Amino acid sequence: MSKTFAFFPEAAFGPALNSVGIAQAIEARGHRAVFLSDPGFVEVYEGYGFEAHPVNLSEPMPPEEMAKFWETFINGHIPNFRKKPIDQIDNYVKECWEAIVDSAKWAEKDLPRVLAKVQPDVICVDNVVLFPAIKQFGTPWVRIISCSENEIEDEAIPPHLSGMSEHDREGHAAFRARFNEVIGPIHDDFNAFLQSAGEAPYPLGQFFEASPHLNLLLYPEPVKFARKAPLDPARFQYLEGCVRREAPYEVPAFAANGTGPLVYVSFGSLGAGDTDLLKRIISALGGSRFRALVNVGDYIEAYDPAETPPNVHLAGWYPQPSVIPQVDAAIHHGGNNSFTECLYFGKPAIIMPYVWDGHDNAMRVDETGHGRRFDRYAWTDDELIGALEAMLTDRAMQERLAATSAHMQARSGTEKAAGLLEQLAEGRA
Repeated sequence: MSKTFAFFPEAAFGPALNSVGIAQAIEARGHRAVFLSDPGFVEVYEGYGFEAHPVNLSEPMPPEEMAKFWETFINGHIPNFRKKPIDQIDNYVKECWEAIVDSAKWAEKDLPRVLAKVQPDVICVDNVVLFPAIKQFGTPWVRIISCSENEIEDEAIPPHLSGMSEHDREGHAAFRARFNEVIGPIHDDFNAFLQSAGEAPYPLGQFFEASPHLNLLLYPEPVKFARKAPLDPARFQYLEGCVRREAPYEVPAFAANGTGPLVYVSFGSLGAGDTDLLKRIISALGGSRFRALVNVGDYIEAYDPAETPPNVHLAGWYPQPSVIPQVDAAIHHGGNNSFTECLYFGKPAIIMPYVWDGHDNAMRVDETGHGRRFDRYAWTDDELIGALEAMLTDRAMQERLAATSAHMQARSGTEKAAGLLEQLAEGRA
């Protein structure tokens, strides 16, 4: 019997497109997948053929302005990208949590009505904050963790957003103390909201809880952390990434370096606003033997075609799951899509993180030998090109990536998620 699955990702392309991958697998099984969406993302889901219902996550504004909300927010923090993760807590991280808590308050105004209209059998939430209306609706709800695995805390692993080594226990304690100190007033405000919605307050530092029904982590097992308290597989399942289906991509012809190794460069839709950094990378690659596909997001007009090297191709968007299989290496920001897709297709990556779980993913790819963590700004052209060349000739890294890719592709995350959700909807979980 056909079931209805509602997906409610946060308003960012990483969570949105991961949920699209799962929703595609759900529909292939004969079920109905619908999206509860920030108004600025409705067209994204409709573009993949899904039904989408707007839910205001901030004061109502025109859809085009809503779609630019987080892009504008990120661009205002570009100077903070030079700081260490612990030094971003009292600026970027603090303001992020203020906006996230506000989004939960706004969503509570719309969610009861939208849920009553959609009548889902299962609700899947990919966010970092609790929406009481979803917990209280009366059907099973699932938490999707598309960010780094350490979003589910454990005292033996680095705290979420810290970008710290798993061995830096002293650093872990300092980060947690600083986070709780800065976030305290915001957390008090959130707890007041929870109580007004009939929910119990959370401990300091916690803004969401694990679902009692099912929790899906996109993190691949080959890079997961060694926890003190392993997650119960009856409630927590690793998906090994969730690679969506995209249209095929044909690599364009280059005017130079026609047989050179191909590199894909992307800082995501939000990170594309750091045009000065992207221009530095383009210049470095322009003097190398590589060819490069560079995602410049909505900023294509910031680049003078006459100054673009003949071995570099710029575009405002790429169908990433169709591109990465064709490249030799990638340079990205550590977003979960880029992180997991490079691992899924066995491609080495240089990660230049700037915020959020990009810091964690950069450290993880380096510590597990699947790529390189790179300072976002403190590098020379020779260092960047040298790191790319070294990854291509690092036999141990290539073998490790091949093994991880084989492991992930043998366990299709989208299919696994769809099966688990179907079982939950049918009461077989």
